[in-house]
Amino acid sequence: MSDRHDHDHAHPHSPPRDHVHPHEPVLDRRAVLRAGGLGLGAILLAACTSARSTSPSASVTAGQSATSIAGTSTADTMTALTTLPGFDRFATTVHTFVQGDHWLVESNGMPAHGMMVGITSWQQQVPVPQPYTGANAWRFPAAPVLAETPISARTGLFRGAIAIAVDGVPIFNALNNRGDDAYLAGELDQWGGHSGRADDYHYHVAPLHLEEQVGAGNPIAYALDGFAIYGSTEPDDTPLAALDEYNGHLGTDGVYHYHGTTTYPYINGGLRGVVTAGDQVEPQPTTRPFRPAGEPLQGATITAFESPAPDTYLLQYSLPAGSGSVRYTVSDTTIDFTFTDPSGVVTKETYTR
Repeated sequence: MSDRHDHDHAHPHSPPRDHVHPHEPVLDRRAVLRAGGLGLGAILLAACTSARSTSPSASVTAGQSATSIAGTSTADTMTALTTLPGFDRFATTVHTFVQGDHWLVESNGMPAHGMMVGITSWQQQVPVPQPYTGANAWRFPAAPVLAETPISARTGLFRGAIAIAVDGVPIFNALNNRGDDAYLAGELDQWGGHSGRADDYHYHVAPLHLEEQVGAGNPIAYALDGFAIYGSTEPDDTPLAALDEYNGHLGTDGVYHYHGTTTYPYINGGLRGVVTAGDQVEPQPTTRPFRPAGEPLQGATITAFESPAPDTYLLQYSLPAGSGSVRYTVSDTTIDFTFTDPSGVVTKETYTR
C-alpha cells in the first residue's frame, strides 16, 4: 500500500536484538485489567461501532472451509461459521466474513477498553476511528499453509501490521520501525497500544487482557498468515507448552498456532505461514495521515483518555510544568481539535479527512 503505518520515535536507533528478560510491569498491568479495569467500556462500544459492508456475504458458502495445514494435519472445517472463534465476542463492533479464499475483518480500530494511558514517549498522535471496511478491510488466508521460509519479525516486518486482534485492533511488530522494543521505550499504554502516524490505534504486544472476554480455548488474535494466536494457555486450557522462535508450535491436533506472552516477542515473532510480503504484509488496509506529523513531547506522560460524548474524545497529559489536554471531535469528513497547553494557551485546528 502507498501509505504506511509509520511512527517515528524519540530514542536512538538500535538494531533488532534478542530479548530474554522478563518485563514484570506488563504482568502487573494485565493483572489490573483482569480484575475489571476495562476503561471506556460501553461508552466506546456505543460510540465506535464500525460500518459494515453490505455487498459481500457474511456466510461461508458450501464447499468452502477454513483449514490450517501443518504437514498432513487439517483443522475442523468451518463451513457452518459466519465468524471465527474469538471475533464472535465482539460481533457488535467487528464484522467477519469469507470472500474467496480469505477471511475479511471489518472494524474501525477503536477498542472498547481505555487507550493511551501510561505512555511516556508520546508523538502527540491520538486514536481516531479508521475505515477498515470493504476493500480496505483486514484479510488473512482461510486455509493457512506453513511456509518453507518463514519471515522473522526480528529482521523484518517493521511496517504495517502482522496480526489482527479479535476486537478489531491491528497488531504491529513488537519492534518499531527503528528496530527498538516499543514497550521498553515507553511508547505503549497499559493495554499494549498507541497511535501511529495516521492517528491509528494499534497494539505492539499481545492483547492478553482479551483472554477473559473471549474465554478459555479461544484465540485473542489471528496472524496475517491465517494462523490463530492464543493467550497464556493452550487451546484445551492446559499449561503453555514450549514455543519456537516465532512464539508458536504445533498443537495436539497437529495444527500450528501462536501464543501471546509477557516477554519478547510478546506476540507472533514473525510469520510461519505463507504470505506476500516485502517490508510489510500485502495487501493490508491503507491509513492516510490527515495532519502534519506530531513532534515528541519531551517529559510528557498521558494520564487520562475518555469519550465524554459520542464521537468526542479527551486526552490529558502531565509535564513538569503542569497539565495539558487534547480534545477532538470526529465526523465523516472533518476532525476538530482543541489543544490546551500547561500554561493555559488554547489552540484550535480543523482537518479534513
